[in-house]
Amino acid sequence: MPFSSLGLPPPILRGIRSAGYATPTPIQQRAIPIILEGHDLIGAAQTGTGKTAAFVLPILARLLDGPPFLRALILTPTRELAAQVETNARDYARHTRLRVGVAYGGVPIGPQERMLRHEGVDLLVATPGRLLDLHGRQSVSFEDVQILVLDEADRMVDMGFAPDLQRILRLLPKKRQTMMFSATMPPELNKVAKEAMHDPQRVDLAPPSRPAAGITQAIYPVPRHLKTDLLDELLNRGDISSVIVFTRTKHGADRLARQLSRRGHSVAALHGNRTQGQRERALSDLRRGRVQCLVATDIASRGIDVKDISHIVNFDVPHTPEDYVHRIGRTGRVDATGDAFTLMSPEEQKDTLAIERFLGRTIPRVLLPDFDYHKRATPEPRGAHDERPRRSEPARMVVARTPPAGIEHGRRPRIVGANDRRRRRM
Repeated sequence: MPFSSLGLPPPILRGIRSAGYATPTPIQQRAIPIILEGHDLIGAAQTGTGKTAAFVLPILARLLDGPPFLRALILTPTRELAAQVETNARDYARHTRLRVGVAYGGVPIGPQERMLRHEGVDLLVATPGRLLDLHGRQSVSFEDVQILVLDEADRMVDMGFAPDLQRILRLLPKKRQTMMFSATMPPELNKVAKEAMHDPQRVDLAPPSRPAAGITQAIYPVPRHLKTDLLDELLNRGDISSVIVFTRTKHGADRLARQLSRRGHSVAALHGNRTQGQRERALSDLRRGRVQCLVATDIASRGIDVKDISHIVNFDVPHTPEDYVHRIGRTGRVDATGDAFTLMSPEEQKDTLAIERFLGRTIPRVLLPDFDYHKRATPEPRGAHDERPRRSEPARMVVARTPPAGIEHGRRPRIVGANDRRRRRM
């Protein structure tokens, strides 16, 4: 089924072709006609299946004819996701006169005020906190808003944005079209959905417990003090062209990035304590291949769309199964393939079992050949915590796919067993 069969106007179809897309994904096939008809919609699908285009394309189509005012608003939980959605919207709207803007925290508010007051936009992508700041400074008016999208709405609730969402909903016109899109739709969203939506239609293409089919998963049992050594071995042995390594804490991300840099890996860090410029530079370096490894917290588990991520590594097992699904969804996107490794210490077995119950399957346990699981940890150099990461050339990689994971010169790995609450304005 081509995009032309979905009822999209010619300027939008030209934008889709210019962006390099020819065939809609299942979520796009189902959602676009519903949105074009003006219905409220709740959309749930696996991460990496094209949810952004599923709502951006019909919104642009509906905005083509109308006055030059702010008529569509897309809310996202993080700066990175806001920037990504705005970039996609600009790409699709390149053959129209529609104006697309973005507003998020962590950067000066002045340029955003000037954009809204003097230049004007038809479609605004924003994070809740910064949007309320702009409204409080009388820099943005909601009186002409006809379309609202809550993207990754469950994440916004998890991050404590529910009060901000409710404030924004009260400020918007009651007569509007509202959509929610997310990879998971937990019960906590019911209250927000009830307040925001009128008789919504639902598009639920995949249970949240089912990651994309192209992702191969494996668990590497390892003592906690040997995790960095094991990760170093995987990076040196594996067919890992680009990888996102997830940690639980910001401090842990910085520390691991320093350790990997000292071992010769090209690495960048991404978390909430980095400045917006540092965050954008880290993502740009990963996209352009300047670094092989991005060490990140869960801020990168949603809305980070980097093509050709070959591997995801959970250095720390995530606290919730939903976070696991989102993390590994950064690879294997849109019918591609990828590998997801989880380094599990004995203390993390409980969280791992919860993930497996959520998935409804057992993830294979893998031991890396020739790795000494009984050695002492490699000591960190004196003063390492104060050492600035040094630049290094990307490490040369050797093939090691999973499963079978850890293959080295024809050897198969050995399978062992079958078996903050403070809200930040982003």
